[in-house]
Amino acid sequence: MKFNTHVILISAQAVPNITPLLDDLVKPKQVIMLVSADMQQRADWLEAVIKTKGIKTQRWAINNAWDIEHIREQVLDLLSIHQDDSIALNATGGTKPMSIAAYEVFRDLGKPIFYVHPEHDRLIWMHPANQPAHELADRIKLPEFFKAYGATVISQGDKHGVSADYRELTEDIIQRVNYYAKPLRALNYYAAQAERTMAINIDDKDLNNDSLQDLITVFERLQLLKLHGNTLTFADEPSRFYVNGGWLEQHVYGLCLNLKKSHGIQDIGRSIEVQRSHRSPPIKNEMDVAFLKDNRLYVIECKTHADKHQAESKSTNALYKLDSLKDLLGGLQARAMLVSFNSPSAHDLQRAGDLGIAICAKQDLIQLPEKLATWIA
Repeated sequence: MKFNTHVILISAQAVPNITPLLDDLVKPKQVIMLVSADMQQRADWLEAVIKTKGIKTQRWAINNAWDIEHIREQVLDLLSIHQDDSIALNATGGTKPMSIAAYEVFRDLGKPIFYVHPEHDRLIWMHPANQPAHELADRIKLPEFFKAYGATVISQGDKHGVSADYRELTEDIIQRVNYYAKPLRALNYYAAQAERTMAINIDDKDLNNDSLQDLITVFERLQLLKLHGNTLTFADEPSRFYVNGGWLEQHVYGLCLNLKKSHGIQDIGRSIEVQRSHRSPPIKNEMDVAFLKDNRLYVIECKTHADKHQAESKSTNALYKLDSLKDLLGGLQARAMLVSFNSPSAHDLQRAGDLGIAICAKQDLIQLPEKLATWIA
């Protein structure tokens, strides 16, 4: 069923409001947003996306989002103006009183009502209830998705595939995860210290470490760095970044690209930097890998750890970052995963479980392709 006008209830969850507007089979010509005072900014964000799709927008004020009688009167006034229009209610958003009041008015007047199932990305008709459910098209891309949550993509890594040489490099490291764990921590430290000069002297103790020498050789094969005497020199800044953990990000990104067609991933990006400008100064956030499937955001943080002298895991900070990002930029249905070259502590594992964040670390990285497939299925 298709209607010229959708009435939507603005709330903190943008996805259920926007996905029906991007599906050609149910896309309206106009959207009327029921907006309470505290949701004006959310309406601004949503409106910025809707207008790019050629859909007209209108706002209808709700002075008290918790007063059912007030909301009912406001919706009645709205429908009295649009009584002859082809109009339907998306009852997914808003406060519960908003949803209940709008539902009752539309039902009493015989107007159609639908609901977007948050888990299955499916449009379900509540009235008339005999209409079949509709699987919503996966049209939204990452920049539009983030814009609906008040964030703008200001930069991201290239979207090209990963070359065979680089896949071979990362597979070599992953397959020998136990052997390379300690030397990788040392190499990360040196790469971090060489950020400005692209060169650094290696300690004699590390210089005589066979596993570190082997790891340096792995990166030397692709001319990312060169060891001359005790001086380690990086080819350029992208090479230094790659050695300092970027390789794991690229590895995870490549695995996700492999799953794109077989698992219905609608958009994917890496090294994504977004800016949220609704605060002063603007807040910037970075995501190593992010993708959309069934209009749901998946965020992955990749950690190899940069300090060779640090005994404690940095996973705790990464977990809090992931929890914050998935809520701010993806809403209630967003999912997050921490991919780490080092083993998380028992505390980190418990914290991840409490926050609903998946973890793939150390030896489990060998099974990461299977774990990703299961995670997004």
